[in-house]
Amino acid sequence: MTPMEFNTKLNTLTTLLHSFAYNLTKNVEDAKDLYQETAYRALFNRDKFQPDTNFKAWMFTIMKNIFINNYRKKVKVQHHS
Repeated sequence: MTPMEFNTKLNTLTTLLHSFAYNLTKNVEDAKDLYQETAYRALFNRDKFQPDTNFKAWMFTIMKNIFINNYRKKVKVQHHS
């Protein structure tokens, strides 16, 4: 997949990813941050995407994993304070 094709696919999912981010965070600013980090990680790791697999599922998995990792860090920090 060319960088242009990758960006086009990412752009088609923007609205869905923003909605998913808001559903996870329940906060507009946190959702924007989560989307931005997801897009960054996807672009940074685009060579790891397997062609002919589900791009949407790949993107949503990245977002979900970032959210879970951030949540765990937050809980750990609150627990140790």
